[in-house]
Amino acid sequence: MDITIHSSFLPQTDPEESLAFYRDALGFEVRLDVGQGTMRWLTVGPPDQPDTNIVLHPPAVDPGITDDERRTVTEMMAKGTYGVLLLATADVDKTFEEVAGHDVEVVQEPTDQPYGIRDCAFRDPAGNLVRIQQRP
Repeated sequence: MDITIHSSFLPQTDPEESLAFYRDALGFEVRLDVGQGTMRWLTVGPPDQPDTNIVLHPPAVDPGITDDERRTVTEMMAKGTYGVLLLATADVDKTFEEVAGHDVEVVQEPTDQPYGIRDCAFRDPAGNLVRIQQRP
C-alpha cells in the first residue's frame, strides 16, 4: 500500500491566536484560510512538507454532535487533554528557545525523558498539547 498522512485536525478557538502560534512561533505556512469569525478553518503545515497538513477547525461544530458532547469537548480542550500534536526537530533546545521567544504557554522545557527521548512541550492557544522531540 502507498498511504501517507495528508491532513490531521486540531480544534482552535481563536483563528488569529492560532495563526500567531502555528505560523509565527512554529514557522508553519498557511495553506488555506476558509470561512470567517468563529467558523474559520485554517490549514497549516511545515514549509518543507507540502503534503502534510494540520487543519485548525472550530471545535464541536459537526452537525451530529450533541450539546453534552460539545460541552465535553470544550471542557477537555480547556484542560489540554483533547488534542495532541507531536513534532520533531534536529535540535530541540534551539527550537525551544525560538518558540518560547513568542507569547506561548510553555508546559515543559527541554528534558531528557527516561525512555530515551529529549523533548519539550507547549500549549497552543486552544489548549492543545504540542510536544516537540529531538530526532535521533
